[in-house]
Amino acid sequence: MILFKGKKYKFITTRDIYLDDIRAVFFPKDFREKYLYLGYIPFDDGSDYFKAIRPLILVMDAMAKPWWCPRCFLRLLHLFGSDNSIVRVRNKRLHDLKNRITGHILMFDHKTKWTDYDLRLSVSGPEEIADLADYIEGMFYHNGRRKDLLQRLEEQGVSKELYSKYDPVHKLEEILDLPF
Repeated sequence: MILFKGKKYKFITTRDIYLDDIRAVFFPKDFREKYLYLGYIPFDDGSDYFKAIRPLILVMDAMAKPWWCPRCFLRLLHLFGSDNSIVRVRNKRLHDLKNRITGHILMFDHKTKWTDYDLRLSVSGPEEIADLADYIEGMFYHNGRRKDLLQRLEEQGVSKELYSKYDPVHKLEEILDLPF
């Protein structure tokens, strides 16, 4: 059921706002709907990918949401100010108000590139958030690379006495390069 009809003006189009969008503002049913005002939030599918990003989202929420402002108000501003989008602006005043309240803290993108364990996070906000995103990217790559090397060592039949699952990546790479 459409509550507010979207508008079209030349190249600019806003989307329709449905009853389900209003329900998501006041009664979010999952993690993504709860923190959607922070930008491009992944779905909770229980994957390693989501488990790596979840702490960053919770820190972003703690830094973006003031104690006096309910989260449903921020979701409402995001819906009517930006159409629940990171690129569209439906109402500039509401969009700017949400950005002023949250301190422009936003997640623009998250993806894996080249391999399953090469995570890329694009965030805006204070330096602490950028540092945390860099740390999560590094640890996600490091742990994924270690799992990949351990799997390759097991496939090649290398003796488990030469390595352990806690060895650093560079040591596992050296063992993998040894002739057998």
